[in-house]
Amino acid sequence: MSGPHALVSLRGVGKTYAAGVAALRDVDLDIRAGEFLTLLGPSGCGKSTMLRLIAGLDRVSSGELIRRFEDVGAAIGFVFQEPTLMPWANVFDNVFLPLRLRGKSRRSAAPAVAEALSLVGLTGSHEAYPRELSGGMRMRVSIARALVLRPRLLLMDEPFAALDEIARLRLNDDLLRLKEATGATIVFVTHSIYESAYLSTRIAVMAPGPGRIATEITNDAPREHFRDSPAFAALCRQISGALHQAMNE
Repeated sequence: MSGPHALVSLRGVGKTYAAGVAALRDVDLDIRAGEFLTLLGPSGCGKSTMLRLIAGLDRVSSGELIRRFEDVGAAIGFVFQEPTLMPWANVFDNVFLPLRLRGKSRRSAAPAVAEALSLVGLTGSHEAYPRELSGGMRMRVSIARALVLRPRLLLMDEPFAALDEIARLRLNDDLLRLKEATGATIVFVTHSIYESAYLSTRIAVMAPGPGRIATEITNDAPREHFRDSPAFAALCRQISGALHQAMNE
């Protein structure tokens, strides 16, 4: 049975690649509407593979993956580890791309592009080119592009891993504000215990060899001043212990 208001359900999902490498095995998971779910685990435990399966970019080898919405292309936004922007196109045209692929004109798409850029704090940057932007700003453009279709589900694959700590902390705060503004469900991949604790309403701790979910941790602590609270420190210790146990199972 699926959980309450599950947008996506994975039941006994496995993924084995052509070379015989098993990336995932027997994964059971519900992605619930409105939550911020983080997939946390060591490299090679199948976190990115799971995102690709959810997005329909790859097929499961076993088990069942159920999406409870139509038009996957519009309902899911994907933010990759690198911004993957078109270097020859300005900010407007990079964000406009998903709408252009759906047959929208620049004129009709302009309000949606402006709204997406406003959500990520880049109002007034329409004419800038990627080479003129910092790493954090390029990632904001990538997030705006993923948001321009107003997806129900936003998948984020270690989007802040290459950024310096100051930019990363700022974007963590911005992401929480963006989630509040859009109401999107977010599935976020990270290696960072602190990032998972700060952002998430639920953390799925994954174990390697092949990838599976070792445990799930719920975070229902009040968000105000959370990073400085004893509850945050306690949650980080709980996640760290769960991750250590998962890696040694």
